[in-house]
Amino acid sequence: MKQIIRGVCTDISSEGLGIIKANWMIIFVNGLLLGEEADVEIQYKRAGVFYANIKKIYKLSKDRIKPLCPVSTACGGCTFQNATYSYELAFKKKKVEDALRKIGHISHPVNDVIGMDEPYNYRNKIQVPFGRENKHVVYGFYKANTHRIIPIKECSIEDKKAGPILQDIAYLMESMKIDPYNEDARSGVIRHVLIRTSKSFDEVMVVLVTNVNTFPSKGNFVKELTKRHPEIKTVVQNINTRDTNVILGEKEEVLFGKGFIKDTLLGIEFHISSKSFFQVNPVQCEKLYDIAIGLADIKQTDEILDAYAGVATIGILCAKKGGHVTSVESVKEAVINGRENAKRNNITNIDIIEDDCTNYLLNTNRHFDVVIMDPPRKGSTEEFLKALNKIRPSKIIYISCEPSTLARDLSILSSAYSIDVIQPLDMFPRSFHVETIVGLYRK
Repeated sequence: MKQIIRGVCTDISSEGLGIIKANWMIIFVNGLLLGEEADVEIQYKRAGVFYANIKKIYKLSKDRIKPLCPVSTACGGCTFQNATYSYELAFKKKKVEDALRKIGHISHPVNDVIGMDEPYNYRNKIQVPFGRENKHVVYGFYKANTHRIIPIKECSIEDKKAGPILQDIAYLMESMKIDPYNEDARSGVIRHVLIRTSKSFDEVMVVLVTNVNTFPSKGNFVKELTKRHPEIKTVVQNINTRDTNVILGEKEEVLFGKGFIKDTLLGIEFHISSKSFFQVNPVQCEKLYDIAIGLADIKQTDEILDAYAGVATIGILCAKKGGHVTSVESVKEAVINGRENAKRNNITNIDIIEDDCTNYLLNTNRHFDVVIMDPPRKGSTEEFLKALNKIRPSKIIYISCEPSTLARDLSILSSAYSIDVIQPLDMFPRSFHVETIVGLYRK
């Protein structure tokens, strides 16, 4: 029998879990809000910390609400479905403040988090595994720390267009006897389905991730699916035969349409393919880029470095303002997409270079007036940051998706730069993630 502990939530972890300190134990509890008193059942111990589920709540937080999603607790994809949005935004501001203070020893004030007017149905990209349960085709999300699918009909944070399409895909698989992938037997056809939607156009992309090169009824399946959903402008088959947790494989075939859909950000049109990096929340992305470009205060004579550029989205938007932009990205496909997007929008004052950002900066003799950097969750490299301190651009705009690595990196930059503004933004409502934009100027 698992141990049950009664305690009060006195703090929240960086991943949004309630923290109870009882006897000699530190217990992380999924779904427990600050100030709530509850019985919790210990599930397991990891790295000296106990993890537990709620058994009974005795004292409810005023911020507790009924989750919009019926499987939010089982799914584990959302952290704050059971809390008011103001509670979530307050948590995210504190998360940034705590990381900057404890890791970076930075005391600069942090602005309130910029949230969404409606923090649901914002995701323009959803990828779900398919399987079989009680002889029926099911799809959904993996339960946290498992590969057990929690079936769903629709997700409350995905674009509303996706739910009906997924339901019809499951129905057509049943009726046409197209088997979902069986992970244990490594058999079956459809492993995952990826759906991408457009904010600006009535366009949807469906990507069928399959375990095989071809399968019976493929043509009829695509014909019937696009007939039921004329908003689907392209269907792509991505083939992944590897025994791996990586969703997409290398080989693809366009089964319908052109293999991409269109969308816009701040007036610039982008083509999005199955593997393109494109922010999943276009509403908040426009706010983020608008703030970042505003802080950059670009002049016509400025030389701008767009580091960790992805498909050069922000680089292209900066180039539209003026100056000359050099976008640097290590992923070949992203570089190709970026060059195509620049050409499509007649942006000529930008060079998009395939290189590792650290390697590029260490080996270039060019001067940059403004550097905009948007590194991955692991942050930048010490070599890159020291090179920035050495070449001393007038302004650095750091866009971060992880406060802990942001704090670490800012501590390195602080020898040559002062902080102008720290602005968190909620790119992923109902989750524990938070974006932060930091404007720095040369001392």
